[in-house]
This record gives sequence, structure tokens and C-alpha cells, in this order.
Amino acid sequence: MSPSPTLDASGRVPLTWRRGLSTFGIGVIGFMAANLVPFMIIALMDGHGLTPTAAGTVMTACLLSTAVGCLVTSRWSARSGRYLVARGGLLLAAAGFGAAALVPLTPVAIAGIILGGLGGGGAISASGAALAALHNPNRMSGISGLANRAIVTVVLALIPLFGTGMLSAFGILALLALAFALTSGWMPAAAASGGTGFSGGTGASVVGQSPAAAPAPKAPLVVTIAGFSLLACFGLWALGEDSLWAVAGSMGAEQAGIGEQEIGLMLSISTAGGLVFGAIASYLGDRLGRTVPLLVLLLLGGGLKLAAGLVHDPGTYMLVIIAWNTVYALAFMYVVSVAVALDVRGFWSAALSGTYLIGSAFSPLFGTAIAETFGYLPLTVILCAFSFLLLVPFLVISRVAARVEKEGAAVGAPDQFNSDGQFNQAAIV
Repeated sequence: MSPSPTLDASGRVPLTWRRGLSTFGIGVIGFMAANLVPFMIIALMDGHGLTPTAAGTVMTACLLSTAVGCLVTSRWSARSGRYLVARGGLLLAAAGFGAAALVPLTPVAIAGIILGGLGGGGAISASGAALAALHNPNRMSGISGLANRAIVTVVLALIPLFGTGMLSAFGILALLALAFALTSGWMPAAAASGGTGFSGGTGASVVGQSPAAAPAPKAPLVVTIAGFSLLACFGLWALGEDSLWAVAGSMGAEQAGIGEQEIGLMLSISTAGGLVFGAIASYLGDRLGRTVPLLVLLLLGGGLKLAAGLVHDPGTYMLVIIAWNTVYALAFMYVVSVAVALDVRGFWSAALSGTYLIGSAFSPLFGTAIAETFGYLPLTVILCAFSFLLLVPFLVISRVAARVEKEGAAVGAPDQFNSDGQFNQAAIV
């Protein structure tokens, strides 16, 4: 049987508007609560009389619930349960956030927010797994990041028009979750070619056989180690990056003397920068590879974080933060593409956002605690060190992912295996 014209050698399928709308949109909705945290905190304070600390604690619980939901469902999303996870997660998110928006009882609102976060985790898991089923991981990750920023920018602009109350902050998210639940069946199905990009061994694909028809062999140990290492590194990286985001406003006000309007302008331009360069990354796809751009972005990100603690001129500080946030968005896209390339079924890309959210949830506490204890400059030195220390494992994992992708395209290549017919792991070291 000849391979299907819609599948590449590893079982990935081309992007269509339905697949894109569902895959990218469901992922954005899953992450939406994290992007709306400032508005949600204000809504909880005004609508239920919570203190800033209490409201922040509720949203931290929401993000941790999202992370748990993502990690718990990641293996299911990578196999046969992708559609159920997506649909169930979005319906739970709609119910939870809808209850928070409509029921004026504080315990109900808190419970609804946490349950809504749990459902959002399922949506992220399913979307991340589906992303791995599409051609060209670099381009798909870039388009995913572009869609995220575009939709979030629109929602952030809409909420203030309706007021930052419980109904607008949580109700809009509930309606979006309900709408995208109807598109969950459009996501690409889980590939059955093994989830590693490798062929051969027991249950291997062979030349002339459709990848989708082959059983799934177990991932080589080196790929499993690379995958778990990527999850750990991404969680630490999120902690380092979002800690700066958490104090960017207060540091700018105290260190560079910028006001609230300048902070708002700075954040808006940062989002625009992410949109522009996300579009560029989507266009370039895999033309620049993955490892070299990731190396450059991590070096730039570390340097810009350090620079943020050194500058005192308002204009210069704003430029540094805008540049850092743009680099941060691009680096995020490339790390996602590494996870996508590691497993065509999407197990690592499904779990990746969960570890990111764990790091992100603790970043406000980490950033503010270090800044209050030691000052802003020591904080930026520590955060710069995060980038430089994580650079080596990220690059090693990226090389493993590149070889996984290459071997997945070379179906049945004889030099991938040893004399016993088992996969030759040394080939990717």
C-alpha cells in the first residue's frame, strides 16, 4: 500500500482552516485565564470584596488547577481520548467560569474558577497534542503563538469596554469555551506511527506502508529522557521569565520613574512585537532550523533581563522590556516546536504547557520575594542566570528532537537499527 498523500512519513497531516481553527483556538482558550489574571483579580476584589492577596491566591489556585488538568490528561490526549478531553475540558471551563460570572456567592465563584481552570488544562493538553499532528512543527508553533497573541489582544481590548466585573472577566471566557467546544471534532487525530518519529523495531513502519496503519513502538530511552528533561527545563524557564513580567511594572515605576500610562503602552507594544515576529517565525517555518535560533533567543533573553535591572532612563527601560518580551514570545514558540518534534502523537507538547503553568503560577511570589529582599538588580542577575544555565539542556534536547524528526522522515532506513533489528539509539547522540 502506498502512503497517503495527506500524510508525511511520520504521520503528520497538512494544515486546513478547520484543523487550524480548532487546534489553535482551543489552545488559546485554555490559556486565556492566565492572560486575564489582572482583570480577574480586579473583578474578584470589586465583586466579592476580596483583598489583593486573597484574589491573587484564588488565581494562583486556578493556574495550578490548569497545570494539573493539563498534565493528568496529556497521555490520554496523545492517544485515543483527544476529542473527549478537549470537549469535556471546554465544557467544564464554560460551566466553572460561567458560574463565577453569574452566581453572586463567593464560595461558588471560587469553586467555579478552580474548576474552570481544571477544564482549561484539558483544552491545553488536547490542543498541544493535536499541534504535533500537523506538518512543519516550527511553522505550526509560530502560528499557534501568533493566534494566541492575536486573540488575547482582542479579548483584552474588549473586556474594559464592558467593565472589569465578574460578568465580563469570566463570562466572556465561558462563552468562548462553549463556542470552541463545538469545534473540537475538527482537530487532527492522534497519529499511530509511534509517537517518536522513529521507524523500525517491533511494530515498525516499513517503506510503502502507511504510517497511520502501523502499531506504535515504545519510544527510545534517549527520547524519553529528553522529553522529561524538556518539561522540567520549561517549568524553570517559565519561573524565570514570568518573574520579571510580575515585577516589570513596579520595577519600571521605582527604578525608571515610568507612570501607569507608559506601563500600559509598554505592554501593548510588547504584544504587537510578539504578533509581528510570530508572523515572521510562522513564515520562515524550518528554514532557519531550530537549535541556532533557540540559542540566539536564550542568549538575548538573558542579556535583556540583566539590562532591565541596569537601566534607569524611562525610554530605555521601556525599549528593553519590549525587546525582552518579544524575544520571550519567540523563544516560547521554538521550545514548543521542540516538544512537537519529539513525538508525532503529541505527548510532550500536550504536557509542556502544564509544566509551564506550574512555573508561571509561582513566578509572582518568587519575583516579588527576591526583589523585596535583595533589590531589582540582584533579581535580574538571578533571572539572567536562569536563561544561561538552561541554555545547554535546551540545546541538547533540540538536537535530539531534530534527529527524531529526521529519522521519522527516513522511514525504514536500515542504518537506524542494530543487528538485532532494534533501534540504534547511538545514532542520535
